Amino acid sequence: MEASGLTLKLLLIGDSAVGKSSLLLRFTDGSFEPCLKPTIGVDFKVKKMVVDGHAVQLAIWDTAGQERFRTLAPSYYRGAQGVVLVYDVTRKDTFTGLESWLNELETYTNKSNTVKMLVGNKTDKPDREVERREGLQFARKRSLLFIETSAKTEDGVQHAFEELVIKIMQTPGLWDKNTKKQGFQLMESSQKEKSLCSAYCPLS
Repeated sequence: MEASGLTLKLLLIGDSAVGKSSLLLRFTDGSFEPCLKPTIGVDFKVKKMVVDGHAVQLAIWDTAGQERFRTLAPSYYRGAQGVVLVYDVTRKDTFTGLESWLNELETYTNKSNTVKMLVGNKTDKPDREVERREGLQFARKRSLLFIETSAKTEDGVQHAFEELVIKIMQTPGLWDKNTKKQGFQLMESSQKEKSLCSAYCPLS
């Protein structure tokens, strides 16, 4: 299978009101609505993008953070190649709740090499309760990609999804069991680190 015909399933998970829907809306539609209603169950959007010269279609599932919808978890985790775990940098409780989301993720994902990214959202707000280094330490300890974003200002949003997709494409077993690495000419990691070091932290 060539990358140009590739569809990837991505999930957005995290507590209610951390900005999952806002991140999705900003990424897919380029817009921001300050008063979005809470997601009921799951929402779904499709986004086409070109990453390092390869056209990829993303099927992005936006999940409800409320406890009463957690029973839906098994169905929407299944088959996901990438997961974006979101917390609100102005609400410490959404950060401390990350462990339960990771435990749920480990329980329901059927791909051991699913690419996971931690996103600290709402960096545009002044009343920060979670410092960037805390997010970075958490991500490093659990082998997650990490970036901070603001759906309101658009800061880091595009980079987050691009880096997630690049990491998935560097793991062919996630998207095509029968295809060996076919020479994707991805940007050198050192080059990416230089360009995104202010926001994006790779696993290494």
